Amino acid sequence: MPILSVENLSKSFGGLAAVSHVNMTLESQELVGLIGPNGAGKTTIFNLLTGVYTPTSGTITFAPNGEVYEIQGMRPHQIANLGIARTFQNIRLFKDMTVIDNVLISMHSQLSSSIASSLFRTSKFYNSEREMRKEALEYLSIFNLDKKPKVLAKNLPYGEQRHLEIVRALASKPSLILLDEPAAGMNQSETSHLSATIRRLKNEFGLTILLIEHDMSLVMELCERIYVLDYGMLISQGLPNEIKTDKRVIEAYLGEDAARDIETGGES
Repeated sequence: MPILSVENLSKSFGGLAAVSHVNMTLESQELVGLIGPNGAGKTTIFNLLTGVYTPTSGTITFAPNGEVYEIQGMRPHQIANLGIARTFQNIRLFKDMTVIDNVLISMHSQLSSSIASSLFRTSKFYNSEREMRKEALEYLSIFNLDKKPKVLAKNLPYGEQRHLEIVRALASKPSLILLDEPAAGMNQSETSHLSATIRRLKNEFGLTILLIEHDMSLVMELCERIYVLDYGMLISQGLPNEIKTDKRVIEAYLGEDAARDIETGGES
């Protein structure tokens, strides 16, 4: 069965429907895009999937490793412990903590030492701490951040803060990662590197990835399938080539010029 199934998902705020009767599925190790105009409901869906919001109606089924859970109504930490991690549209790091401590925080549930060994600082506690720090540095090396473990997160350049947020999500060892506009604010070279790294993460770690992104060239290059939202409702879904030629998508979101740019790679 799919690793994630969303059925008839709706969320209203004071009578205003932010998401309306959305149905989605993600297969294991699939990379899927979720696109649409600003205010279409994309981040609201991420908030529903991660327990920030409780749906007004509908079901969300998460099935990692053969286990099946209905997660609507669960709290964020419960959903994270099941194996769903996310990044945010607006970076949410612990900015006054070091790079490595930001990663270690996401790994706390993996600590193998007992409460007693933690309290009395036994050899088992220190060995577990060393192993976690070693693993954190390995995750940081994916984005070449292992050279900056003691730098405060707030002192990293913007692009590296974006990378650190992805590393922190990855370090929680999820089955599913939700990436909310990971290329926002990046230049073309940085975006190209990010694209290659996301693909590498998917393949090396066996991840399923749901991606919100406004850079349509990145979406079309990277995603295997795409869902399109407008005013909280799905208006299209399919392969990248199907989406970029769908008249409803062009009218609601892409526009003729953007569709032409995607087709030509930005060349006029």
